[in-house]
Amino acid sequence: MSQRSLSRRQFLRTTAVLPAIFIVPRHVLGGKGYLAPSDKITLGFIGCGRQGFGLKDAFLKTEEVQILAASDVYTNKRDTFAAKVNEFHAAASGASSSKSCSTYADFRELLERKDVDAIVMAAPDHWHAALVVRAAAAGKDVYGEKPLSLTVREGRAMVKAIRKHDRVFQTGSMQRSWAEFRQAVELVRNGYIGEIKTVKVSVGGPPAPYNLPAEEIPAGLDWQFWLGPNAPVSFNSQLAPTLGTDIWARWRYFQGLGGGDVTDWGAHMFDIAQWGLDKDSTGPVEIIAPDGKDHPFLTFRYADGITMTHEDFGKRNAVRFIGSKGTIDVQRGKLETTPAGLKDKVIGPNEKRVYFSDNHYKDFLKAVRNRTRPICDIETGHRSATVGNLGNIAYQLKRSLKWDPEKETFAHDKEANHLLGRKMHNGWHV
Repeated sequence: MSQRSLSRRQFLRTTAVLPAIFIVPRHVLGGKGYLAPSDKITLGFIGCGRQGFGLKDAFLKTEEVQILAASDVYTNKRDTFAAKVNEFHAAASGASSSKSCSTYADFRELLERKDVDAIVMAAPDHWHAALVVRAAAAGKDVYGEKPLSLTVREGRAMVKAIRKHDRVFQTGSMQRSWAEFRQAVELVRNGYIGEIKTVKVSVGGPPAPYNLPAEEIPAGLDWQFWLGPNAPVSFNSQLAPTLGTDIWARWRYFQGLGGGDVTDWGAHMFDIAQWGLDKDSTGPVEIIAPDGKDHPFLTFRYADGITMTHEDFGKRNAVRFIGSKGTIDVQRGKLETTPAGLKDKVIGPNEKRVYFSDNHYKDFLKAVRNRTRPICDIETGHRSATVGNLGNIAYQLKRSLKWDPEKETFAHDKEANHLLGRKMHNGWHV
């Protein structure tokens, strides 16, 4: 009998007579790609809404995790989430049912569990800093949704906490794990469109004052806990829509809750601009408010003279790199270049290459196992979120600002510096 034709059952029968020190390969016992339950990374989810459900599917698809816990202030969301997870785990193990995923109204109880390795955070932006700082202190690695932070100071507090407790953090800017964006960035980095002069980022606008009418708080929703660090606002179902509602929660469009599309989509597209310009550890030095004259669009200026505008150039949620020898437009699923054939250019092994990831979730899990930094480490996420936050401050004050990306302060501008943070209520300070 050849080794190639040896069946799994025959292998087990044969190895039964070998000395006990002989180690049976796990892939033989469980099939190709098999990962023993003890080798799977255990996850707890904080935030079980639409985004949380999408992340659940993405992580379970890796077959490298087990979801042990779910927390949400909305009873129906956390119970439905846990039921779906238990259904998945039961099917995967061949059992008729499973109760492996527990639920928590208060995320702090979830963080106390020693058997949870990492947290997936899919809560609204106004919760990010309070959650991440406490998760890091509890010894949890974190996959955290973008934009990283609601304010610059909260973002820096998150970075400090992750570094202090030596945690792995992956920002949910998953476009860095998509081929079209990686290709665009490597074309820029290798000079295929010449010297970069300008970058245009096409995303929606800044947030508006909260103006939704008050509605009755539904049963099962702890509205005060949903507000958490925030000043009170009246409940409206568009802020916390029920499962199955075909809208993304609209808290992201109101001041104090989110940063509008400038930070929501900007956390994706400004992130790609920063990546292409190799600015992951820094940021602009000047933010010029639109004046209807010399600067029709919000403009960011970097220390090397490159400018970046917040500008609708006819493509939604897109980035345009403009160089001395051509242009690159990139958006989800689409890459266009001038010259046209440039988009198919094969970047050679000896050229400038960026960190390679083709699966944002597996990249995080690999970093957790290896104790390394993933493709969108927390400092990277913070710097990209900061661009959007700075832009919103310039929009709010309607004037230009000088920024020190090393000290993370505005020059001689007390009013602008005050807007780098916010008052956090109910003991949720960071």
